[in-house]
Amino acid sequence: MPAIPASHRDLLDGQFATLATVGPDGRPQLSEVWFLAENDTVSLSLNTARQKTKNMLANPAATLFLLDLASPYRYLEIRGEAEVTPDDDYAFADKLGAKYDADLRVHDQPGHARVRVDIRPARINAVDMRG
Repeated sequence: MPAIPASHRDLLDGQFATLATVGPDGRPQLSEVWFLAENDTVSLSLNTARQKTKNMLANPAATLFLLDLASPYRYLEIRGEAEVTPDDDYAFADKLGAKYDADLRVHDQPGHARVRVDIRPARINAVDMRG
């Protein structure tokens, strides 16, 4: 598994990432997501009713894009496979929610479920065009 370079690890402390998944029509779907990074794995908590979750269950190919908001000439792209596992007890959702001071339960309707999505990097592009 490729490693995220030290030069771009600070972007893993950011607040948002853009998640790209492959929709049922074969076209990309982009969503802004909250995330947690642990070592070289970035994890998301998603509701099973969302299209992005359905997309990754059908096709695990996913990309996370983290833009340096202080310098848009610098970014991190993580391409990989999504590993989707149930989070029925909200253990991971609570951990992620703590980063954002939020309770993810308030975003779920009765009958909805939560999953943890781990993006396992297959390719990492760390770009810095500041010169």
